[in-house]
Parts: sequence; C-alpha cells; structure tokens
Amino acid sequence: MSDAASAAATAGGLTPERIMIRDMARQFVRDEVLPAANRLDPVKGEMPRALIEQMGELGFFGILIPEAYGGLGLGAFEYCLVAEELARGWMSVASIIARGNSFYRSIPGEGEERRRKIGLMAKGQYLGAAALSEPGAGSDLSAVTCRARREGDEWVITGNKYWCTFADGADFISVLCRLDDPEAPPGRGRTLSVSVEKPKGELPRGCTGSPIPKIGYFGWSTWELRFEDTRAPVSEVVVGNPEAGRTVQGVAFELGLGRVHTAARSIGLARGALEDAIAYAKERVQFGQPISDFQAIRFKIADMATQIEAARQLMYYVCGEIDAGRAGRAETSMVKLFASEMAERVTSEALQIFGGAGYTTLYPIERYWRDVRLTKIFEGASEIQQRIIADALLGKPTIRGSN
Repeated sequence: MSDAASAAATAGGLTPERIMIRDMARQFVRDEVLPAANRLDPVKGEMPRALIEQMGELGFFGILIPEAYGGLGLGAFEYCLVAEELARGWMSVASIIARGNSFYRSIPGEGEERRRKIGLMAKGQYLGAAALSEPGAGSDLSAVTCRARREGDEWVITGNKYWCTFADGADFISVLCRLDDPEAPPGRGRTLSVSVEKPKGELPRGCTGSPIPKIGYFGWSTWELRFEDTRAPVSEVVVGNPEAGRTVQGVAFELGLGRVHTAARSIGLARGALEDAIAYAKERVQFGQPISDFQAIRFKIADMATQIEAARQLMYYVCGEIDAGRAGRAETSMVKLFASEMAERVTSEALQIFGGAGYTTLYPIERYWRDVRLTKIFEGASEIQQRIIADALLGKPTIRGSN
C-alpha cells in the first residue's frame, strides 16, 4: 500500500492493526468459507463443526470479549470488519460469530464457573442462541407473552418462541420472557431474559420445536419453539433482573450492535455479488466482445461499487461512534436501513448481469440475492428503522395510532 493510500485508510479508521485483522479474515474466507458455502448451501447442508473450530482458533468469537476473560478486547469496528469479510463468503458464517461476541454477558452461572464458560465462548466452544420473537411479537418485543415465574431458586418458563436460529447447536438459549407478576397490569409485567443451558445438539428439557422452512440463510437451522415448564436456575447475571427494570430497555445496546452487524453482513453480501459480477462480465462474450465492454454493464458496476462504499463508510462512522460510547438509536438504524436496502439493489443488479445464468443454482450469485433479502427483515425490519429515525428527528407522532 502506498503512503498516500495508507494515510487515507488510517483517516477512515482502518489502522494497520485493523487492516491485518481484515486481511486475515479475507484469507480465511477465500480458503475455507467460500469452498464450504459453494458446496453446502445448494444442498442446504449444515455448517461444518470444523469450520466453527477454525473460527474459534482465529479469535472471531471473542472479538468483543474482554481480554481478562480470554477474548481479544476489541470493538464494534473490528467486529464489523470481520463480519463483512465472512458475509462475502456465506452470511450464516458471518452470523454465527454473534453467538459468541454478543452473548458473553448472558452466559449463565456465577464466579469462576462463569469465567470458564466465557473463556470457552471466546474460542467458539460454548455458544448461545436468542429466543426473542414470538408468533405474535416480532418487531414489537414489548408484546412478548412467553412467561417466567420464580419457584425457589429456579425460573419456570412457559410459552412459544419463533425465529430462534441455532437453537439446537447452541450451549444455551437466552429466552426473553415476561415476568409472571400478579400485581402488574395485564400485558405490562416487566421482562427479563433467562439463559437456559442444554446439551449441544439438543433442545432444552421441557422444550419442543421444529425447524422453520426458509428460502435462504442455510448452513444452520432456525426454530419454532414451545417451552412447557422449562426450568433454569436463577442467576445473578440474568439479563434484565426484575429489580433493575424492563429488559426491553436493557437490551438497547445489543440491538444497536445487532443493527450495525447486519449492515456489515449486507455490505459483505453486496461485495460478493459485485466481485462475482465483475468476474463474470469479463468472461461472458456477446456480440464478439466481453459484456464488460458494454457501457450499460460498466455503469451498473460503477453504481454498485459506489453504493457499497457509501454504506461501508457510514458503517465505519457508526462503529466509531459505538466504540466511543456516543452512538444513538438513530445512527444504528440509519446504517442498518441504508446498507440492507443498498444490498438488495446491488445483488439484484449483479444477478441481472449474469442474465439467465444468474437464475440458476450453478453460480453463487443466487445465494447472495436470497440471503440479502433477509437483512431487510431481521434485527428490525426496514420500516421499523425508518420509524426509529423519524421519531429521533421529529419526535413521537402527535396522533395516537399513527405508528
């Protein structure tokens, strides 16, 4: 890299240390992730355990975990750098790192036992899953009805959950519940997240479920779950301790991190589609010349690259704000909205460049196209992000029911 390019990268937040982390992830994707994705995604195969172990060895599950617990002690910037690179290969691989980085605060247990589990999490050997949404509560998590009541030293959980990815493969599930409080108004009881440990490869005792048939996001299963008097020990580290108030507010940081992580995944998917489209355009000959010579294709690619870079720079800014403790809900919503909407446009244009070949399963372009569609839905749909941004700029609507 030239001195000028190096100075520009540093000014944009890409320090030499961050570039090294990014390049390490990029090499891993080229050597390991892309071959696995190209082989397994078309047949809806499971992400290999060996791949997860390699990611653990590289430290990808411990980017945000403090060094005192065995993690790397880095920030949202490094987390999203790695996530973009992984998503360029397979979005599911970029997503599974959240089952470590975002979950260490929810690990059940106390004292040395909990410290040991966090150390294992940093290595990818002890991972979590989140059961937040319900059949009747998606974007509005304040409407959850799954209940937790306390019996002695245990929580007893009863209710349904939807969209719990990695429920079978995780070592514990963090379940968002409404506290069974007879003194609370109907539907207004406080909420808390209870971490339910279980054997890897199984659902918790007292929990049944079935995988949801998805059109993408392959490599792992997403579950519908039914908890029937499922028990978990009361722990000091339960998220949203009833004495501390409602969890809906307590998880705000995690939701913001999830939004910028989704932006990183969107950018990685769009970049994968762009790079594949460029390679295909150079090889595909029509009318006696590569289609990359045609102005229509060249201008498409120029616009796609510009949109990706604009989203990336916004992501870098928001990550910097998060790491400085300044990012608000509006900023994290903006980057998630902009990047996911951009990525759907870019992957669609890339598929168009492939023409009829793009509408087959013979090229990975259809994987990027399918997977990126989900980024506009999960971690808060685009419409929810627009509402958050509008409320930050305009205040809440003055007429009840306008939202």
